[in-house]
Amino acid sequence: MIWAKLKFLFSREIEQKQRREFLVKFCFLPLLIALISFPWWSNYPASASINDDRYEGNIFILFAGNGSLVPPRLSLAESLQRQMPAILVFYVDDSSDCKKFSGVVSKIQEYYDRNASIIPISVDSIPFKSSYTPVEPGYYYKGIVPQTVVLDRQGEVVLDKSGQIPYEEVDDALREVFNLLPRSESVELKRRSFNEFNSELVN
Repeated sequence: MIWAKLKFLFSREIEQKQRREFLVKFCFLPLLIALISFPWWSNYPASASINDDRYEGNIFILFAGNGSLVPPRLSLAESLQRQMPAILVFYVDDSSDCKKFSGVVSKIQEYYDRNASIIPISVDSIPFKSSYTPVEPGYYYKGIVPQTVVLDRQGEVVLDKSGQIPYEEVDDALREVFNLLPRSESVELKRRSFNEFNSELVN
C-alpha cells in the first residue's frame, strides 16, 4: 500500500498540484494535529495558580503585576539611618497566603512609596543566626508568613501582624506614623493641620 502511494507520488504523470495535496494530507496534517494535541503549555507561567503552595516565580510580578517591589529600593539599615518609616513584609514565593497578600503590598506601595521604605523580604534570604540587631530583618521575623511590620522614623514597631491582613489595617498604622487624618474623617491621605489638631483638643 505504501509503495503504491510512493509510486503514485513520484510518477511523472502526476501534476505538481496533486503532489502538494498528497504531502499536505499525509505528512503535514498529521504533524499539525500532533503539535496541537501535545500539552506543551502545561508548565507555562499562564497556568500559575494563586490558590496553591507551588513555586511559580516572583509572587509580586505574577500575582500583583508589580516588578518594582523586589529588590527593595532601600535596605532596612539604610531606611533607619535615613529615619524613614519602613514596612517589612516577610514572605515566601511558594505560599498561597503570600501570593494573595502580594496585592495588598502593591497597594501599600501605591500610596506610601514616596515617604516610606517598603521592604519585601524573602525569609529564605534571612541568614541563620543565634541573634539579630534591630537593623536586621531577622530581628522582627516570627516564623510565620506573610508577616507585616511597620516601623516609625525612630525604628519603633507600630504594627506587627501575621497572616493576610487588610490594607486598611496597615493604612491606619501608617496614618498614625505620618500624622494623617484618620480614615473616618478622610479616605484621602491628608495631613492633620495644627489648627485642626488644636481644635480637637479644645473641643
